[in-house]
Amino acid sequence: MTPAVVRVLDNQRETHDTFTLVVEPPRKGWSFLPGQFNMLYAFGVGEAAISLSGDPFERETVRHTIRAVGSVTQALQKIKAGDSIGLRGPFGSSWPLHEAGGRDVVIVAGGIGMAPLRPAIYHILRQRSTFGRVVLLYGVRTPDDLLFASELDQWNGQDHFQVLTTADKADAQWKGTVGLVTDLFTRAKFNPSNAVGLMCGPEVMMRFSQRQFHRNQVPDDRIYLTLERNMQCAVGFCGHCQLGPEFICMDGPVFRYDKVSKFFNQREA
Repeated sequence: MTPAVVRVLDNQRETHDTFTLVVEPPRKGWSFLPGQFNMLYAFGVGEAAISLSGDPFERETVRHTIRAVGSVTQALQKIKAGDSIGLRGPFGSSWPLHEAGGRDVVIVAGGIGMAPLRPAIYHILRQRSTFGRVVLLYGVRTPDDLLFASELDQWNGQDHFQVLTTADKADAQWKGTVGLVTDLFTRAKFNPSNAVGLMCGPEVMMRFSQRQFHRNQVPDDRIYLTLERNMQCAVGFCGHCQLGPEFICMDGPVFRYDKVSKFFNQREA
């Protein structure tokens, strides 16, 4: 429960409301798995659960891409290089990349949901021969909300790596698709009989994406999603993140879809 005090190395602006906080590792030998998260503490304000968004093979820095939507994240947005924050972690489960070996990987991201999936992409690229085709379907509200645009172009140039993007609303400068991320499934090139799906984004997006996977005959036990419902303590103490019998901070945030589908589709009371 006690955070380590770490120094901020950089605060990089990504979009009008999103930034990447780069901090030093809390200790020598610190590492994380794609899909895990840290608790970041803004002194005098509070703590928030933030997914890791950097390269898991990079040990010199720790990166978190954050959307400023609450008091803690807005305070973190104002942090400058040389300042300090508190950090606890890493916590939680990870994307099943070892189980995905030898399979096609279909990644569906919505908005800031691209950030928790980015470490998985880094892992896949570093061990490219281990995986089949990789498809990234990425949807945003507007073109200005697109994260990591230069990396998307680089990834799309890789062999057997297909990147498809769409925006809900667009201007005349946008050259991509306009519509929902689920519309991109019709253009995705993968083998459904040997594919694994990874999803992160708004829950409504993930529900409809699961239906698209189902229509493509990708079973629920090969679909994974990450949930970040109101995590506050990260150690299963406060109960704010409970989903049915699961504590997301301890049993998740990455779940196999068939394990949580019963509770995932229920409205909160």
